Formats: sequence, C-alpha cells, structure tokens
Amino acid sequence: MSTIPVVVLAGTSGTGKTTFLEKLVRELKKRKITVGTIKHHDHDFEIDKPGKDTWRHAQAGADAVALSSPSKVALIRKVAEELSLDQVAELIGTVDIILVEGYKRADKPKIEIHRKAHSRELLCDPEELIALVSDADWQIGVPLFDLEDASGVADLLLEKFVAVRR
Repeated sequence: MSTIPVVVLAGTSGTGKTTFLEKLVRELKKRKITVGTIKHHDHDFEIDKPGKDTWRHAQAGADAVALSSPSKVALIRKVAEELSLDQVAELIGTVDIILVEGYKRADKPKIEIHRKAHSRELLCDPEELIALVSDADWQIGVPLFDLEDASGVADLLLEKFVAVRR
C-alpha cells in the first residue's frame, strides 16, 4: 500500500478554510472514505481540562499522557521542537486521506481557499496548487471550484489520490 496522501488547505485568515474543510470531510465520509485531519497552530494550545486526571498527570511531569476509551484515544506529548507535518501525519494512523489546515509552507499538494473580499492575490503559487476554491474567476491552470462545491473537490481528491491507493 502506498503512503497516505496529505493535502493542505491553505488560505489567509477568515477565508473559510475550516468551514470548507468541514464540508469536504462530510462529503468524503458520505462516500465511505476514512479521513484524518490536522490543524496547525503557530502558538501553544491546551486541550486538557485543569483538575482532570490527565491534566494532573501532565502537571506532575509526565512527558506523554494518553487517554483511552472504548471509542477513542487521545495523546498529549511534550516535544522539544515542533514536529514536521510528516511526523504529525504518522501519528494519525491508517486513513484514506489526511486533510491539513495550516502548514501552508509544507511541500504537499495544496488547495487554496480564497475569497475576493479578503484578498486580491493568492497565497500560493499556481505550481503548488492542485485546485483553487474561490468566489473569484481565477484562470491559473488548475481546477477552480465554488466555495460551496465540496462535492467537486471530493471528486478531484478521489480521482487524484484515493482511487490510486485502492
């Protein structure tokens, strides 16, 4: 089996990356595709709740804390330096495709989400893109999709990446 495809959804803040990613995940799930997602933050974050057992474990000095139940598992691990996108993707496990919000400078296929109200320019070079999702009429040599066309983007991803793996 080949490597799990990783596709970055790039765009400036406020363009609707998260909203489009939600639509795309729902569309892929309707088609029985297993999907992993990665969200990159430029700053620290906290997902554990103060006072809870796992938070207390971390406060006591644990370098990694796992929380497991019959239906899901979570891992919080301290790192000495930021992990690369490939390293984070390895943690996802076996899925058909990994969609990424953030890591816009990663050397991965990209779909740019663009709104003309936010910018007159694109964030990515056309050579980096496999598609553009926008409310503007760009002609840059890659497929152009409307901001509501998660189905069309899903078709593209299935054709370009998922069908090849299966």
